[in-house]
Amino acid sequence: MNLTKEELVLCRRLESDIKDVSVGQATPLPVGLSMRAWQYYMSTRIGKKEGVTSDGSTASYYELPEGATELQHLISHRDMNAQIGEIFRACYRYGMVSHSPKVRDIKKIIFYAQAELERLSKL
Repeated sequence: MNLTKEELVLCRRLESDIKDVSVGQATPLPVGLSMRAWQYYMSTRIGKKEGVTSDGSTASYYELPEGATELQHLISHRDMNAQIGEIFRACYRYGMVSHSPKVRDIKKIIFYAQAELERLSKL
C-alpha cells in the first residue's frame, strides 16, 4: 500500500497530535484519512520513532504507557487491530483459565495470526 502525499501529511500531523493525548482518550481521524491508511502508516513506524534502538537487555518500547492498568490500555496504546489484540490477550492468559486450556489458546493464536497474515498479504 502506498500513501498519497495528503495522507502522509495527515498521518504525520495526527502522530504529532496524539503525543499529548492520555491513555484511553479518543482522537478522531482527520477528514481525508482512512483507518486503513493510518494503520499502515503506524505499522511502518513501529520501532522507528526517534531512532529507537535496543542493546538487547531492554528498550523504551517495552515500557508501559502512563496510566495503563489493564491489557486493553496496551492494546489501544499500540493501536492493535482486532486480530493482534486477540493474539495479545490469548498470549497473556495462556494456560491460566480453566475454560481455555493451552491447546485452545494456541489454536486461537494461530487462527488470528493466519487471519492477520492474510490481511497483510492483500495490502
